[in-house]
Amino acid sequence: MKKTYKIEVDCANCANKMEEATKKTEGVKNASVNFMTQKMEVEFADDADEKNVMKAVLKACKKVESDCEIEF
Repeated sequence: MKKTYKIEVDCANCANKMEEATKKTEGVKNASVNFMTQKMEVEFADDADEKNVMKAVLKACKKVESDCEIEF
């Protein structure tokens, strides 16, 4: 399952770091972060719980940029 989320990120470099952090999160099959559109697309593993995975993704992204917000 793929879903798109609105994300608040301040620079393109941070967006790339967040994308890498998201890809390493358990339950994520693939991810992309677009700085220009302020959107994150996440493809979940088949058995993943979307809400719990997104909480882990937000936590990982906040390590890159502490004021990052993801609307999910």
